[in-house]
Amino acid sequence: MSEVKVNKISPRTNCGTVQLGDSGDTITIPAGATITNNGTAAGFGATGAASWDTTVKTASFTGVAGVGYFVNTTSGAITVTLPASPSAGDVIAVKDYAKTFDTNNVTLARNGSNIGGAADDATLSIKGQAVTLVFIDSTQGWLVTDSGLQSDASTPSFIIATGGTITCCGDFKIHTFTGPGTFTVSCLSTTPANNNVDYLVVAGGGGGGANQDGNSGGGGGAGGFRESSGAASGCYTTSPLGSSVSALPVSVQGYSITVGGGGTGKAAPPAGPGGAGSNSTFSTITSAGGGYGGGPNSGGGSGGSGGGGGGGGVGGPSGTGNTPSVSPPQGNNGGAGGIAVPISPDHQAGGGGGATAVGANGSPSAPTGAGGAGGTTSISGSPTTYAGGGGGGAIGTVFPSPSPLNNGGAGGGGPGGVNTGTNSSTLAGTDNTGGGGGGGTGYDGSPNNVTGGTGGSGIVIIRYRFQ
Repeated sequence: MSEVKVNKISPRTNCGTVQLGDSGDTITIPAGATITNNGTAAGFGATGAASWDTTVKTASFTGVAGVGYFVNTTSGAITVTLPASPSAGDVIAVKDYAKTFDTNNVTLARNGSNIGGAADDATLSIKGQAVTLVFIDSTQGWLVTDSGLQSDASTPSFIIATGGTITCCGDFKIHTFTGPGTFTVSCLSTTPANNNVDYLVVAGGGGGGANQDGNSGGGGGAGGFRESSGAASGCYTTSPLGSSVSALPVSVQGYSITVGGGGTGKAAPPAGPGGAGSNSTFSTITSAGGGYGGGPNSGGGSGGSGGGGGGGGVGGPSGTGNTPSVSPPQGNNGGAGGIAVPISPDHQAGGGGGATAVGANGSPSAPTGAGGAGGTTSISGSPTTYAGGGGGGAIGTVFPSPSPLNNGGAGGGGPGGVNTGTNSSTLAGTDNTGGGGGGGTGYDGSPNNVTGGTGGSGIVIIRYRFQ
């Protein structure tokens, strides 16, 4: 076998044609060889497959046998004229580039040949459509051999994610974290607006202060409460705090979730303040733990919501809420502790602040020191109240135990810990609501040392459209 080795074969004249072999010859490409096409490979599709021209067509044109075309009808309808005088086996293909064939059609002009056995032009009018036509003979002309839609190779329309306890509400998925975990996004939507998630992040509530010897403990402040408006995932009812807050965009990654624990109620004796709640976090959102309830004559702690001041001869100041400061505020101030009144020793404590209201001040009136109200949202699929402040402690012969008047006021919602008005029971804030713990209470009797209630742990909820 003879062999010719050259680096380039060119036609004798400019823009001429180079022919390899004669009709009936077999051209063999050996194993391991690579043919690189840097132009348009017209004619190679004559056996039923088109070679695609990647220059998008935006105006009417006449097609060449063996070529597939991406056609963009965004600006208006387009006519694709089929090749004239086709030969059996000639092929041509058309694909909807911008998924606009439904609004601006493509006309396949027959150019003298039948299409599907009819002497009529054809219309492509389905969004995302692709068709391949092969010329068979003069009777049937061009026949469709392959057709399909972009949806046959579907791409994700919504987020795919895991983590927490997953529930559904209509077209929306809800991931609930009652402890630490990871919200893992494995796939994003091809529609950017569908890559936003709504959220609720509530921190742990503060613990209540302890009562001792006629001086009552302040109620714990609620954990910080932060939520988005719900516009991205079903327009559910939110608290006033979330009405103007945008959803969060997410990307393909794992988001570490922290759920804050409630602060410890102060054990008595001796009297003293409770413990602060811990922060909850998701992505860029951090909600601060609730401030502790003050001990006798001491102030409440600052935090998501402030703790109530303890009662006593001088009374304790209120704790400051929305600390650190965010907008809209994540909580409110606690109430101040009351001082001695003529009917001694009525030293009533302040209630812890809640998500939507301040804690009440301690006073000689009954009930006293109610915790601030929490926030109610339906992000979980049903209306639930979170982040209520703990009730402040009360003591005094003017409200003899176990009268229901001798109490520190109900928890504000969530609920916060309710000070029951006896010298033997103080309720904790409810777990996974961020409620503050109730302050220690008692009366002029024995025993007279009552432990403050523990704050409730927080919660993180993430919601998004999934279908």
